[in-house]
Amino acid sequence: MTHLTVTDIDLFYGAAQALRGVTIEARPNRITSVLGRNGVGKSSLLRAITGVHPIAAGTIALDDTPLKKSAPYTRARMGIGYVPQGREIFPLLTVRENLLTGFAPIKPRDRSIPEAVFELFPVLKSMLSRRGGDLSGGQQQQLAIGRAMVTRPRVLVLDEPTEGIQPSIIKDIGRALQFLRDEMGMTILLVEQYLDFCRELSDDIYVMDRGEIMHSGPASDLDLPEVKRHLMV
Repeated sequence: MTHLTVTDIDLFYGAAQALRGVTIEARPNRITSVLGRNGVGKSSLLRAITGVHPIAAGTIALDDTPLKKSAPYTRARMGIGYVPQGREIFPLLTVRENLLTGFAPIKPRDRSIPEAVFELFPVLKSMLSRRGGDLSGGQQQQLAIGRAMVTRPRVLVLDEPTEGIQPSIIKDIGRALQFLRDEMGMTILLVEQYLDFCRELSDDIYVMDRGEIMHSGPASDLDLPEVKRHLMV
């Protein structure tokens, strides 16, 4: 049961400030969604949490342990599983080999593919010998989530998992996230633009605009006019 807290963080790309005083929390047994238009800082927030890009101010902590300037691989060992935007699977490796790359941050005794990966995404079991690049976009997304599950995450962080995915697989992904929350007690942080997906799955939401948090509350707040205003293109 892991609590992720982000407190008053700033992030810069050179002279450009991408995040301004961002504070969020993701709690165990809950799906927390961060929403907003393109370019408002959602992916930058995830890069800060996973250690891909350093923050200039503020703190990020798992439970009571500050992550400070720890590297991405250290955060993976601490239990942060990351499903990046665009999936970033290895196209020339097989499905099995892609899953095995998830062994890197975990101890040798834990290096097995959890059966839950194949229970949630049975298509992966039937395609273990196929190259990742031969899978459809939706199947690659399932593989990316499965690879993150192999790392035994305490917190699962996903960057727009429904992007470019057919509706049937979006439903499969939604059921998988519900299972990880309800049956495994996982802390899930989701960046997404598909409002119906977030409305159905999320417990808590944060809405970003221009690098700042403009609203936080329960998922039912997605229907409030002041929230919709920040989500309109």
